[in-house]
Amino acid sequence: MSKFLPFDKFINAFKIISQNGGIRSSIYKMWRNDDLKYGECVGEDKYGNKYYENNSYFYGRNRWVEYSDKVFFDYDGSQVPAEWFGWLHYKTDCLPHEDPGRPKYAWMSDHQENKSGTNEQYVPYSTTRPKITAWVPPKP
Repeated sequence: MSKFLPFDKFINAFKIISQNGGIRSSIYKMWRNDDLKYGECVGEDKYGNKYYENNSYFYGRNRWVEYSDKVFFDYDGSQVPAEWFGWLHYKTDCLPHEDPGRPKYAWMSDHQENKSGTNEQYVPYSTTRPKITAWVPPKP
C-alpha cells in the first residue's frame, strides 16, 4: 500500500515548508539558495550565517550553511569562518562553542572574506620596473 501512497514524501514536504516559514518563505529561500532542506539549527556565527544538520540525509549532504540575509546573492564559501568550516567538512564533530581544544589568543586575527574580484581587492604596489612589457601594436 505504501508503494501507491507515498505519505512520507508529503510529510517531508510539509516539514520543509513549515520549518522555512510557509509557502511564501519557502519559495523565497528556494529562489535564493536553490535548495530546500529541513534540519536542526546547531548554531550561528557572528556574521549571521546559520548552520544546520539533519542526519537523515546522506553523509556529506547532512550539514549545510544558510548565509545571512544582508549579503543577499553575494554569498560565497569564504564567508564561512574557519571554525565552522571545519565542522561543515567533517574535520571535527564538535561544534565551535563546544570544542575545548580550540585555541583563542589575542594575536589571532578576525576572519575576513575573500574580496578578489571586487573594488576592495588587495592590489600590491610596486616601485620596480617590470621585466616584461606588454606588446603594443604599431599604428598604421
